Amino acid sequence: MSIRALWIITQEKGQSGTVRFSKRYPTVERRAKSLAGPQYVAVPEDCNILHPLMTELGLTDPDKPFVVTRDDCARPQRSPALELRLEGRGGGVLWPLLAIAQGGLILACLPLVDAPPEPRPPLPSLASVSQGLSLLAGLQNCLCGAGGKPEGEALASRLALLPSILLQVCPLGTPLDSPQMGAPHPNTNHSPAGAQKQPAWKAGVHRGRAVVNVALSEMVRSMQYGSRSKQDLWDVHGSVTCKCEVEGVLPNVTVTLTLPPNGSPLQDILVHPCVTSLDASILTASSVDDNDGSAFSGPYKFPFSPPLESFRLCSYTSQVPVPPILGSYQLKEEQGQLRVNVSLKLHESVKNSFEYCEAHLPFFNRGQVVSVDVKVSSGQLEVSKEKGLLVWVLGQKFPRCREVTLAGTVSFSAQSSGPTDPLCTGLTAYIKMYFRVLDLTLSGCCVDQHSVQVYSTAKPRITSSRELVSSEYYIWNSTGDAPVSSGLLMV
Repeated sequence: MSIRALWIITQEKGQSGTVRFSKRYPTVERRAKSLAGPQYVAVPEDCNILHPLMTELGLTDPDKPFVVTRDDCARPQRSPALELRLEGRGGGVLWPLLAIAQGGLILACLPLVDAPPEPRPPLPSLASVSQGLSLLAGLQNCLCGAGGKPEGEALASRLALLPSILLQVCPLGTPLDSPQMGAPHPNTNHSPAGAQKQPAWKAGVHRGRAVVNVALSEMVRSMQYGSRSKQDLWDVHGSVTCKCEVEGVLPNVTVTLTLPPNGSPLQDILVHPCVTSLDASILTASSVDDNDGSAFSGPYKFPFSPPLESFRLCSYTSQVPVPPILGSYQLKEEQGQLRVNVSLKLHESVKNSFEYCEAHLPFFNRGQVVSVDVKVSSGQLEVSKEKGLLVWVLGQKFPRCREVTLAGTVSFSAQSSGPTDPLCTGLTAYIKMYFRVLDLTLSGCCVDQHSVQVYSTAKPRITSSRELVSSEYYIWNSTGDAPVSSGLLMV
């Protein structure tokens, strides 16, 4: 379970990458040569690995979006474990080269495969791949800092500390721990007898300030037809994501989800494997059961021992009585042009405060837009003629009446062709909504940060957030044909 080489690369937009740090482990390389025999491919110099790696990641040659050696459909994609084809004399293939990217920072390493090159062993069976990814993730956190984005001077100072850090966490190419923020410190503490054993799935432990972040996100989908013969559909999918930086080998954390007194019970709950125990009534709730009022309605407690990285603690569905935005869309063809009438109403239960809210009206299988005579009661209208698209930017708030309208005509050129779509022919057309509301969930579900329990030596700083986001939110033209699903939303 060792690595042969490590690279840290930075890249600015429109520029080629630069190797900022690299390290090779000769003792591991000697083992790789012995295992591979005549099929051995040596680790190349930095100048010879940079271009093929950037090409494989799709970060070079913007004028060549298709590269045969990378994008051919016969070649399976196995990111972040790449098959890197070297250039120049000798060539050869390095596999599996692990690479992760964040912003303009790219981290890559080449783990040792303790098996002959052919036939290739399956990736899940290679412990060095898991160790390599854990090492890269730790280095990423170490270099990027709390903001999650590498900065110039801060990045340079942290790169200067890397040789000392790697000497402790990865001596002689064998990862022992996960790199941490701050200056390196000697690891002289030994576990006392009877201490918790380090689990195999947890490559390291957190050291430093304790922080627990819990983020709840709900996505609402909707199909609205504006017709008595077609039933409108909508559903809500929620997920809770956690990032727990807590000291200890197996720290205990409990997150509790609560609902308002009249809230619908959560259903179809799936939990992360790190959850240690769970009330059976939580898992038996299903959307196929009759909602007879006896279903478990919380509070929902999830005790767990968190991994080091950010993870999805649980996901769920919820039945809500109405969608957040009700819409009406009427599109008619009159004298070679389209007459458009749109009405959108924000439901009274939804907070009237958006991070963004837009309604997109695309027009397919017609010529390019040549004139738009449309008025809106609120917001601004943007026209993209080459895309045949009207973008109604509603901004951060609906008016006090919570209803907005759009009306007017759109004309098209018969000579030039516009965007096409096999589904939207004739008067089959739709509006697609894009919105995000902070500090709100449609189900009313929330995480009270005061109810988050952490059993650790250090008192952590606990933060929580929630949001409602649109996903596949369609309002179809009521005067045309529209696709109808049989009970479940279209994917």
